Amino acid sequence: MKNIIAMMLLALFTLQATAQEQEMKTVPDRPSQQRQEEKETSSGGLDHLFVGGGIQLSFSNYNFGAGASPVIGYSINKWFDIGIGINFTYISQREAYVDAYGNEYATGNKIHQTDIGPIAFARFYPLKFLFVQAQGEQNFITQKYIYGNSAPSEKARFDATSLLLGAGYCSGRQGVGDLFYYVSLSVDVLKNRYSPYVQRAGNGDVNILPILKAGLQVPLFQRRGRR
Repeated sequence: MKNIIAMMLLALFTLQATAQEQEMKTVPDRPSQQRQEEKETSSGGLDHLFVGGGIQLSFSNYNFGAGASPVIGYSINKWFDIGIGINFTYISQREAYVDAYGNEYATGNKIHQTDIGPIAFARFYPLKFLFVQAQGEQNFITQKYIYGNSAPSEKARFDATSLLLGAGYCSGRQGVGDLFYYVSLSVDVLKNRYSPYVQRAGNGDVNILPILKAGLQVPLFQRRGRR
């Protein structure tokens, strides 16, 4: 997963350098209709850069998590975005035990967890208002385990890799260079037991939690002459 994040970083900075080079080139004057069509199909230009981010929630009967993730990205074309960012997450969880019949019982133990780490994502738009997304994360975690009896609490530090897959809806997007907001739903398919997006049961089971995110994407350089 670290290799994936490094490759996404390299790709983003390469595309940004290409955009800057193309922006500096002079282009002969052409009819406005032709120039507009080229803007819609071109994969270069500073107007393909964007910033944004979102807030996210994960929840179950015994788990609550909230986080934020500012990002910077590049629209390769009207179908495909890539980006990088930083993830901040806080988790509060009551530990539960699941018996042989599938019944859950609280153990009385609690877990408080904070996470920070880099993210890299790729987003594909089969329709202008619909997208599917893959997001890799490497979270560095500080955890406090609080026992339900009189035993002293324990603290630990570790890291966990997550791969979030999901889909979402966006409003106000027509193509490259638009400001729009979005909502999405995803899950962590790697199920690392220390992931901020899973529920850890007392018997060792790891349950996937739904991750609800709402966010905003803002173009860094608005196109001149847009509608």
